[in-house]
Amino acid sequence: MRIHDTIAGLRAARGSAGRVALVPTMGNLHEGHIALMTQARSHADQVIATIFVNRLQFRPGEDFETYPRTFQADCEKLAAAGVEHLFAPTEAEMYPQPQTYQIEPPPEQAGILDGEFRPGHFRGVATVVMKLFQIAQPDVALFGKKDYQQLMVIRNMAREFNLPLEIVGGETVRAADGLALSSRNGYLSAAERTQAPNLYRILCNVAEAVRGGSRDLAKLEKDAVLELQASGWIPDYVALRKKVDLQLPSAHDSGLVVLAAARLGSTRLIDNLEV
Repeated sequence: MRIHDTIAGLRAARGSAGRVALVPTMGNLHEGHIALMTQARSHADQVIATIFVNRLQFRPGEDFETYPRTFQADCEKLAAAGVEHLFAPTEAEMYPQPQTYQIEPPPEQAGILDGEFRPGHFRGVATVVMKLFQIAQPDVALFGKKDYQQLMVIRNMAREFNLPLEIVGGETVRAADGLALSSRNGYLSAAERTQAPNLYRILCNVAEAVRGGSRDLAKLEKDAVLELQASGWIPDYVALRKKVDLQLPSAHDSGLVVLAAARLGSTRLIDNLEV
């Protein structure tokens, strides 16, 4: 695996790489990331992974400074997965001057759900992803479905800007007890880790109720929030939305997804389940 820390170096390597799949990450890789790398192999001749902790998508007071950085272990995992290229730029390389030009997703997509609780987050995500697309010039890019709203924003950005690439979503990878794999799971205490799979269990219950014919979506959401609160969680939201755009469904809409974000101790976990 070749490691590139400059844009010029990656572009030079990209020129002879054939069909390329890009998998952007912030590092601290787990099996969910590696599954995306493996999936990427089926779409391209060569895979480019990126590791960059993007300051623009963190709000003041969030965990930018303490976000886990495990570069050497990440490199070993990527090499074992057969990734050909790793782009790991410094902040100065990615942002040599203040990034005054930024991508502003529409508020009806980026100001809801996670965007309501993390204002500006998706602006930062869209901006760095657009930069990575311009730098790597991939034919296909892969993002995990665990960050469902992020995937929607990126898909719509690529479509509206007529970017010449395909956006592919990778299925959420879970631990044996159902907890969605996440770099932030490492923040959980032993007791919290035991409690954490309840988020997925509650999503499963909501999805099963909808599949069983329940159409009082507001009550399902409210009951799920109350159940989380009763277990000591601090929920931001549990929401049933249309998969295509995450807007509020009508009583007869199909193709739904239930999404949730909640704090367990000091750790904020997100998850979702397509219905």
